[in-house]
Amino acid sequence: MGTLYLVRHGQASFGAADYDQLSPMGMQQSVRLGEYFAHKGLVFEAALTGTLRRHSQTVDGIRAGAGLSLDALPWPGLNEYDSAAVIAAIHPGPLKKPDSPEAYRNHFRILRDGLTQWMNGVVSPKGMPSYTEFVQGITSALDHVRKNHSGNVLIVSSGGPISTAVCHILGTTPETTIELNLRIRNSAITEFAFNPKRHTLLTYNTLPHLDAAAYADWVTFA
Repeated sequence: MGTLYLVRHGQASFGAADYDQLSPMGMQQSVRLGEYFAHKGLVFEAALTGTLRRHSQTVDGIRAGAGLSLDALPWPGLNEYDSAAVIAAIHPGPLKKPDSPEAYRNHFRILRDGLTQWMNGVVSPKGMPSYTEFVQGITSALDHVRKNHSGNVLIVSSGGPISTAVCHILGTTPETTIELNLRIRNSAITEFAFNPKRHTLLTYNTLPHLDAAAYADWVTFA
């Protein structure tokens, strides 16, 4: 039986002109995760990653922290949904850049509504796959791992694909997927045990590499 480690990317640049890059904190989180993997003696027989910049930068940080060679297979099906497109599908105009607690809450209220409608086939955000196609992209990566590996495997992706993978395994509703998605933390680890027939959830959204007072302010969500 193998273990699949699904890692959400480090903190990206929420509110910036280009979200798809790690912040300095995001890189620190990624390097620290690599250090943790090295401390635990974890060796990965394979790695897969989405093709977004924040994914590859997170892999770079893990590689640097662990001091190991880690070639990750690019897997576009592990890419995140386009949150701006989801919001635009239900909102009449662009949202103002969040600059207050209420603005952040409003942003995520609209995003939650848009995700619910997309998942239920009510809207088709511009440039995005259907939700069924989105799920298929993620499950194809899980199938690949199950069919080709039997040891430790690493996946670096985003909150949407990881929460979708968890809810696919558990057979939950789209609404549960959204709630898990909006609570997943940067650089968090989710673990699946797997064999040739199935995946089984072991842990979700854990931060063992930041479980010390020195890292208390390294816990982020964006």
